[in-house]
Order: sequence, then C-alpha cells, then structure tokens
Amino acid sequence: MSTTTTTPPDTTPRGAEPDYVPSPVRATSPRPLMVIGAGAVLLWLALWFVVDLNPVFSLVASYVVFLVASWATYRSLGGSRVATDVVMRWLVYAAFVCAIVPLISMLWTVFSQGLPLAFSPGFWTQDMVGITGADDQAYASGETDTLAGGAGHAIIGTLIITGTAALISVPIGMFTAIYLVEYGAGNHLSKGIRFLVDVMTGIPSIVAGLFAFALFTQVVGIRDAKMGIAGAVALSVLMIPTVVRNSEEMLRIVPNELREASLALGVPKWRTIAKVVLPTAASGLASGITLAIARVIGETAPLLVAIGFARSFNTNMFEGPINSLAVYTYWMFTKPLDPALIEPSRERAWAAALLLVLIVVTLNLVARVIATFFAPKTGR
Repeated sequence: MSTTTTTPPDTTPRGAEPDYVPSPVRATSPRPLMVIGAGAVLLWLALWFVVDLNPVFSLVASYVVFLVASWATYRSLGGSRVATDVVMRWLVYAAFVCAIVPLISMLWTVFSQGLPLAFSPGFWTQDMVGITGADDQAYASGETDTLAGGAGHAIIGTLIITGTAALISVPIGMFTAIYLVEYGAGNHLSKGIRFLVDVMTGIPSIVAGLFAFALFTQVVGIRDAKMGIAGAVALSVLMIPTVVRNSEEMLRIVPNELREASLALGVPKWRTIAKVVLPTAASGLASGITLAIARVIGETAPLLVAIGFARSFNTNMFEGPINSLAVYTYWMFTKPLDPALIEPSRERAWAAALLLVLIVVTLNLVARVIATFFAPKTGR
C-alpha cells in the first residue's frame, strides 16, 4: 500500500507583489566613518579647550554628533539598514567602554594607592594595639621608614567570619534548593519558599546586621552581642538567597533522563540525588557557592553592627569584637588615628582595600577553576 503526499496549492495570485519590500543595501567603505570620527575628535577638543566645556560633557556631545553624522552619511550611501547597523555597532562599543572604564579606574586607584603598603610583611602580621597618632607623626616626619600598625588581625577575622558564614549558608541553601527542585515542585510550600528567598535577596545588608544583633541580645540573652558569630550569622542571611537561587538553577538543568534511568534501576530517590544529580551539577554548584562567598566577603554595614571594631587579634567567635578587612578599611578612612594627619591612616585603608580586592579576585579565579575541573567530560 503506497501513500502519496500532496503539496497544498499556491493560492497566491500570479504576478502579485510581496507583502514587504526589502530595503536596498549598497556597498559602502569605512573611509567616511574614519573622516566622521576624526571630525568628532576635533569637535571634542574644541568644546573642551576652546569653549571650556566639561570634558565628559564634550565627549558625550561629540559622540552624539558622530552617531547622527554616521547614520545620515551611511543612509545616503548604503541605505537605512547599513546606517542602522553602523549606529548600533558603535552604541554597543560605547556601552562596553562605559562598563569597563569604571572597573579599570577602580582597580588602578586601589592598586596605585595601596600597593606600597599592602605587601609589606609587617602589615600582614601586626595589629593596631598601642598604635597612636604619635606613630603616624613619626612616620610622616621621616623619623621612621616603616608605618607602624597593620591589618593582620583583620585578615584573620575576615577569613574566620566568612568561613563560618559559608558553613552556615551552604548546607541550608543546598538542602533548600534540593527540596524546591526534587521534592516540592509546584506545591504551595515551594512557592512560599521562593517568595521568601526573593524577599531576602532584596533586603538591605544593614538589616541583616540588625537581625543578627537582635537575635543574640533578645533571643539568646547575651548583653554584649559584638562578636564574630553574630557577624557570621549576618553574612549568612545575605548569602543564603544567593546559594539557593544558584543551586536551584544548576539542579534544574540536570536532564530528567538521568533521574529516570536511576529510578528505573530501583535506586532510592535520595541516593539518586546524592550519586547522580549532585555530581552532574557539581561544576555550577561549586562555582556558585564560591561567587556567593565573594559577594559577602566585602560587606561592611552588617559587620559594623554585629562585630564592632577590634584593635587586636581575636580568633574566638563567641567572645569580644573581631575585625575584618572591610570594617578596618572603613574605620581607617573615617576615624584616622591623628585627625590632623590623615595620610598614614589612609595608606592603611587603601592597603586593606587592595587585599580585599585581591581576595575577591582570587575567589573568582577559584570558581572558574572549580567549574572547569568539575565540568562534565565530553568526547569518546
């Protein structure tokens, strides 16, 4: 028995015009764009030096003139499609520059201001016990070559507080994401959890610090709640939503065929999650957790409320204030040891900020390495 496939007849009347008329496209040359660009540069310099206009405003005005002139020129030479392509391309270039210039400026400022002191051995090992404005005056007058005091206690405090926050946040965030994806798909409880996670994502960071402080003073009953564990709890409040959201998305992209194949062999669901789902999503989970740690390691407002400021080394999370690089930087900038001589304190602040930036960059690089290491292997 044979079957024949019939093609529906073409009902379009012969000779009828199409519904759309394509725009004409003609060959063009980049030379007009170079000429327009040179004219825009001259206009920028003229507005800046001759008219004495702000250089940024002059640049923006010249760039707008450049876009308008480019569109008009290429519309007459190549058509509207070519003109639109040229303008959109240069708008994308401008957006890239606007995104990258502040980043480069920030990194250059931090490195140039903090580099002389950040890698000094004494800055890594000393604390601020016994350091006064007299030490800064001696350094400024040239009586001593090295700046007294360092951020060793803040470095240790940053690692301890952030590590404790990760120990609190990662299990809670991971198990919450596992429930949302594997057990609670579509029920009312999972919808409520997602709503609460979205709310927690948008809360101000200082509210997390107030929550941690109130938790230990009102609920636990500790009179002076300025201690490291309160700061870790405050950071975990900010970190948990990030871990939940990232882990949920990573678990969702695991193919359902893998789960069904494991369940078809009689493997329990919990074992399927532990042996199949989590190893498959390990790359995204590990990198997401690392980025969540990098996101909270520089928080200042909640730690000012929860842990206070300490001048000495303190590794006890349950007693007394403890310091961090973010709080140390804020304190040196706002409360110099000698109000009449702020430069030595500013040097310490810039050095601590540089160390904090380097830690964040290192965590981002570690996240990329982890993602590459745990990525599913392809090939035969």
